[in-house]
Amino acid sequence: MFKLRFRQIHLDFHTSEQIPGIGSRFDPEEFAETLARARVNSVTAFSKCHHGLIYHETRFEARHPHLQRNLLKEQIDACHARDIRVPIYISVGFDEFMARRHPEWLEVDGNGRRTGAAPLQPGWHKLCFNSPYLDYVLEQTLEVMELFAPVDGFFFDIIGQGQCHCPFCLDSMRQEGLNPEEEADRLRFAKRVVDRFKRRFTAAIRERSADCSIFYNSGHIYPDWRPILDTYTHLELESLPSGGWGYLHFPLTVRYARTLGFDYLAMTGKFHKSWGDFSSYKNLPALEYDCFTALAYGAKCSVGDQLHPTGQLSRATYDLIGAVYRQVEAKEPWCDDVVPEVEIGLFNPEAVGNADARVDTSAAGAQRMLTEGHHQFDVIDAANDWSRYRVILLPDKIPMTEEIRGKVAEYLAGGGSLITSYESGMGPDKRGFVIPGMPAGFIEPAEFSPDFVVARDPLAEALGDAEQVMYDRGILLKPAADAEVLADIWNPYFNRTWEHFCSHSHTPCERPSGAPAVVQRGRIIQFAHPIFAMYQRHGVRAYKQMVLSALARLLPDPLVKTDAPSTAHLTVNRQPEQRRSVLHILHYIPERRANTLDTIEDVIPLYHLRVALKREQEPARVYLAPSGDEVACTYRDGYAEVVVPEVRGHQMVVFED
Repeated sequence: MFKLRFRQIHLDFHTSEQIPGIGSRFDPEEFAETLARARVNSVTAFSKCHHGLIYHETRFEARHPHLQRNLLKEQIDACHARDIRVPIYISVGFDEFMARRHPEWLEVDGNGRRTGAAPLQPGWHKLCFNSPYLDYVLEQTLEVMELFAPVDGFFFDIIGQGQCHCPFCLDSMRQEGLNPEEEADRLRFAKRVVDRFKRRFTAAIRERSADCSIFYNSGHIYPDWRPILDTYTHLELESLPSGGWGYLHFPLTVRYARTLGFDYLAMTGKFHKSWGDFSSYKNLPALEYDCFTALAYGAKCSVGDQLHPTGQLSRATYDLIGAVYRQVEAKEPWCDDVVPEVEIGLFNPEAVGNADARVDTSAAGAQRMLTEGHHQFDVIDAANDWSRYRVILLPDKIPMTEEIRGKVAEYLAGGGSLITSYESGMGPDKRGFVIPGMPAGFIEPAEFSPDFVVARDPLAEALGDAEQVMYDRGILLKPAADAEVLADIWNPYFNRTWEHFCSHSHTPCERPSGAPAVVQRGRIIQFAHPIFAMYQRHGVRAYKQMVLSALARLLPDPLVKTDAPSTAHLTVNRQPEQRRSVLHILHYIPERRANTLDTIEDVIPLYHLRVALKREQEPARVYLAPSGDEVACTYRDGYAEVVVPEVRGHQMVVFED
């Protein structure tokens, strides 16, 4: 398996042809020394940018018109002299130089409009991956391999294909027996086009280099990449929390990516906002959080920057990055070659085509509930080995294809436990549940919305006996004769309509509906409402309490027990060769400090945190890393219990066998 370095920079250099003096202040020694001083040991540098311009000697006409030096070669030589790795960046989907010269190579939407910025607007235009344009990109790639042999690696960017209606695509679809008028066929063809591109480029690279790294970037890690993952050497998870991805994207995506069998890194940015945000700087605690969260999930670190057109790195930027990367370097011995210790599998709605956004609402709600409850879990699909998980969650909208139905049946037969909600567990036609042994059958969608939930004794300890409003419509269930109802649905007087309404919002609770809200049968617990999406949309604490209380019935002895607040994130990684488990405790709180921007400005320490880690035997030693300070440990009832004196942002607690 290809192994990444821990401290990478992704050095953007998308530079307009109208800017003079490109690289005029570049000093190779200063460049490499600045990176080395910041403890950087890998930097992705540019061959070709989104403007379509090339930053080194080349036989192609797209060399930047104001570049007077062989910039990429000087960058590579200077970095290699300090053992800094230099993968090479090539923009594929965006290339303004070629978009202007060959507009017939652009993607075309269903209205016949070339995709991208309008004629009088600034912005990029998307090239079609089924056009002759790819021949041009491949020739560039092969030239790079000749010029800079042996190359460390390639980072190909903007890898994707829309539902293109250009003549090349329409002709190809007809030749392949697809109907361009059908959206499903257009999507199927677009996927084929991208997969062919990856296979073609990887094959061409491998003819010339057996070991250079290869990554194709789409800004996310998708489940439908599985059949084509053999064209990759590693995974890079682009996820700038303040740049459109948000603070939920990386934790959710990395929990899936780490199950795919590759080394992987977390790519954030040094920017206050997003890419191209010149002369802006992320708050130090925010950058610490991004990098230390990467370590907690077993990932390497990458920080995005953009080189100034003159070629000179910003001292302030690398002072910031260095302040974090020096800490990362000190933590690395406890973060390398790790395997996550988990006991819950959260099924990924993307794997069944039901994601409603890059961060799906149901998956995000489930991620937040489990993380805030300090549970250890992966995000999975039907291709994963489910036998390692004690509980599987099917959030809200996971239909039972034949493959998934068989997987669930096998898992349950092996003694696994299951939590389903709303329509999860139904057949694709949504006419009923098809999982054997489900606690309840489907009657119909609920008549009233909002309705209310009242807990019975098994859940009342956490929820009390008061009714709780359920803001989103659920379904009516008929419990099996041997099922146990854990909570009931109560109805309002009536739905709010123009004919009858009450007060400012929904109508108050009146009477029991006779239908269950939560029901259990053996090792399966079923929710009538889309409880996970509801938590993400509405943030009602009672929704989380319902799920965590139900989960405790299936998982009474979780891997981690703690009195930490819900704002603390805990993960556990195993280092098999060192025979130790490493508990990561993170306490950084993102806040909305602007209309559309979340960030972290302050580190709020925690003191005297009690944590118990489930272990088969008493640990030989427990200590804090990287300081090495010993921590007193009590072993009882299968748990190693410690009190962590202080958590200031990030603390690792090491349990040695």
